[in-house]
Amino acid sequence: MSMIIADEKPTLLLVDDDAEFLSVLAPAMHKRGFLVSTANSAEAAFELAKNDAPEFAVVDLKMSGNSGLVLVRQLASLDAGTKIVVLTGYASITTAVEAIKLGATHYLAKPVDADEIVSAFEKKNGDAEIELSSNPLSIDRLEWEHLQRVLAENGGNISATARSLNMHRRSLQRKLNKPPSKNKNIID
Repeated sequence: MSMIIADEKPTLLLVDDDAEFLSVLAPAMHKRGFLVSTANSAEAAFELAKNDAPEFAVVDLKMSGNSGLVLVRQLASLDAGTKIVVLTGYASITTAVEAIKLGATHYLAKPVDADEIVSAFEKKNGDAEIELSSNPLSIDRLEWEHLQRVLAENGGNISATARSLNMHRRSLQRKLNKPPSKNKNIID
C-alpha cells in the first residue's frame, strides 16, 4: 500500500492484486489530478477506506480473498457518494448487474486506460445511443454467463453452485476460471 501526496486533489483508491497494473495506473491517475492510494486486496483496501473513505475507487473484480463485489458493497456502505468503477478481465452480464446493484458507478472490461476510467467517473446517465451488437453470444459465453448467474444466486459459494447445477465442484471451478473467448459467435 502506498500514498502519493498532493493538496486539494480528489482521493482515489486503486485496488488490484496485479502489482504491475497498479504501478502503471497509479501515476497515470495522479497525472489526471487524483490523490492516489493503492491496495492489493479487498481486505487491505477496506482497512484504508475505513480510515478515510475515498471520493473515487477503481476495484478489480477477481482477486484472491474477498472479491471486488464484496469491496464495492463495503465502500458504498462507508460513503454512498463514493464513485466506484469495477474493472475486470472476466466481464459478464451477471457481475456487471450485481456491481451496479451493490453501488458501483460503472463497470469496465480490461484492458482499459486511465482516460476511460476518468470518463466512467464522469458519466452520470446511461447511453441510449450505445451501439447494439448484431452478433449473438457464443454457446461457451452463454454457458459462462449462466454459471455466473447461478454463482451469484448462491452468494459466491462454489460448492452450493456446483450442487445446484448437478456438477462436480472442480469442473465448475475450471469453467469459471476459463472465460470464453470474446470473438466466437453462435453462427461461426
